[in-house]
Amino acid sequence: MSDFSSEMVMRLAQMSRIALTEAEAQDLADELAVITAAVEKVASVASDEIPATSHPLPLENVMREDVVGDTLDRDEVLAAAPMSADGMFKVAQILGEE
Repeated sequence: MSDFSSEMVMRLAQMSRIALTEAEAQDLADELAVITAAVEKVASVASDEIPATSHPLPLENVMREDVVGDTLDRDEVLAAAPMSADGMFKVAQILGEE
């Protein structure tokens, strides 16, 4: 199992320009050790006889067929909108740009 020290985590954080406290670095080192142990456990049971899966249960396409249906009339929808212009919704300016 790979051992992660808080010093290693602090070095990686420094290279990534992420500010961490010593406590955060130690917590991350502990979490990385747990993740590494889990990956090693999976790798130890993986074999060529067992096919790789993305889901534990077999899935089939669960999407329904596209069906053309009634749509809303654009003019009616825009009439109900608080503001509209040129056939589109108009929204209030939020960035203060001109």
